[in-house]
Amino acid sequence: MTFDPPLLKGRLLRRYQRFFADVALDSGEVITAHTPNTGSLLTCTEPGSEAYVSPADNPKRTLKYTWELVRSGRALVGVHTGRANGLAEEAIRAGVIAELAGYGSLRREVRYGTNSRIDLLLEDEARPRCYVEVKNVTLARDGMAAFPDAVTERGAKHLRELATQVRKGARAVMLFIVQRGDCEAMTPADDIDPRYGRLLRQASRKGVEALAYRVRVRPTGLPVEAPLPIRF
Repeated sequence: MTFDPPLLKGRLLRRYQRFFADVALDSGEVITAHTPNTGSLLTCTEPGSEAYVSPADNPKRTLKYTWELVRSGRALVGVHTGRANGLAEEAIRAGVIAELAGYGSLRREVRYGTNSRIDLLLEDEARPRCYVEVKNVTLARDGMAAFPDAVTERGAKHLRELATQVRKGARAVMLFIVQRGDCEAMTPADDIDPRYGRLLRQASRKGVEALAYRVRVRPTGLPVEAPLPIRF
């Protein structure tokens, strides 16, 4: 995934009310950008951090910019949760995610379960359907990516839905897209949401596959580059 038009660089001033971030652009302008991330963004909101925003292509939008990247320690981090599904789709189609290669078709946002939509549905005449739920990961501690960064009821529901699909004979995958390049493995953030960690382990024992892939985050683009081991 490449950024077109190019991102604008600046410094993060503050993130507030969940969906807003004030950024001082290198041009000298101070703008308010939409923050498309419902998590806490733990370790990613230090005032003064290098930050990047994209200009909105919708003239009707109230906020003309979207917060995309921020520097956390030595790493650039992709904070735009909505990018994860596109990154996953792009990587699957390109054969980067070997575990999900070889399906005849891929559809997004398909209804399933109880009032749910699966992020990606892979289908092929020669094998069962594959339901792929995608999560964006921004938190890292001591070289280990961690999810979630806040208590997630929605995430718990997704794990239950995936386990149900396995019980019905389908394949189900929880795919973590780690949008930072300073991690060598991933783990559930049990100290933040112990219930999610417990449900992820239970789902894994029931046949739900857990995969994690790292993104090389750059101001020019977001290539998915390598798998990460998940340590339960």
